[in-house]
Amino acid sequence: MPHTALIVGATGIVGQNLANRLVAEGWTVHGLARRTAALPATVLPVAADVLDIASLRPALASLRPSHVFFTTWSRRATETENCAVNSAMLRHVFAALPAPEALVHGSLVTGLKHYLGPFEAYAKGPLPQTPFRESMPRLDIENFYYAQEDALFEAAARYGFSWSIHRPHTIIGHAIGNVMNMGSTLAVYASICHETGRPFIFPGSPMQWNGLTDVTDARQLASQLHWAATSPAGRNQAFNIVNGDIFRWNWLWPQLAAWFGIPAAPYPGHATSLEDILAGDGPLWADIATRHGLREGALDRLASAWHTDADLGRPIECVTDMSKSRILGFTDYRATPDSFFDLFEMLRAERYIP
Repeated sequence: MPHTALIVGATGIVGQNLANRLVAEGWTVHGLARRTAALPATVLPVAADVLDIASLRPALASLRPSHVFFTTWSRRATETENCAVNSAMLRHVFAALPAPEALVHGSLVTGLKHYLGPFEAYAKGPLPQTPFRESMPRLDIENFYYAQEDALFEAAARYGFSWSIHRPHTIIGHAIGNVMNMGSTLAVYASICHETGRPFIFPGSPMQWNGLTDVTDARQLASQLHWAATSPAGRNQAFNIVNGDIFRWNWLWPQLAAWFGIPAAPYPGHATSLEDILAGDGPLWADIATRHGLREGALDRLASAWHTDADLGRPIECVTDMSKSRILGFTDYRATPDSFFDLFEMLRAERYIP
């Protein structure tokens, strides 16, 4: 039977790549976001705020999706607020759909904060042993990922659809204006270093520089979302999702530098805040954009240095086990250098970096 998807957060880094994958697979795709102008013509726009159920109900009134994918979140000042707001997003969508009992499957994208804790307590206190496995218990702390999961479990039980949860590591992919976008952030940083002659210094911790880690290509995540939504083996399961390789930043960093034609600076032996490095560079980037005819002159639309600092500053080795989904039949793989290089090529081709 034909599949019809509702992607909540369709303009984000996950939502955009998922929409592209589902359209390529022949799905009808509805993209829900507050601002839908950036959606491609292949995605049917649904403009609404998921936190405003009064506007959500009429926006969803004519939809009968077979699958719903939650790929967005909203950050608040405290984790208590995060829990309330982000679980409300899911509950509002299920309450506003005119026929939630017609759903076949619901998918939720969370992440490694499931294992490392929320922003308030991120990678602090007793840390779990790596690799991260889906069988690890929840941390004894408030976490909006847990609140989102519980909202999904509740709706699945009430309306009779299957569910899947997907836990990526740092997502590398194309999305302009995304607030958690390491790939674009590093592309902007390297471009500034190329233009100014500044040293291209790895900003992270010694553990991240020397230790093993992994990342998630947004296309790899989209592939697993599609697999779990259509495979019996993917029903009612939580899955880690990374590229399938592991690397050390001290190996990858010189390769990223070489792509931009700059040297990799010697590692200073300590974390160096990228947010501080790029502070005040808004006018500089605007000038670079003008000189090179770039499409986006606002630095904060392309770079999210605070998030890159959080990811690269962690004091724990981050390695994610993928055995569960591999055993069940998901065997896709992405080479991490290509995840970055493909993104850089796209950003250059679309004139977001010089």
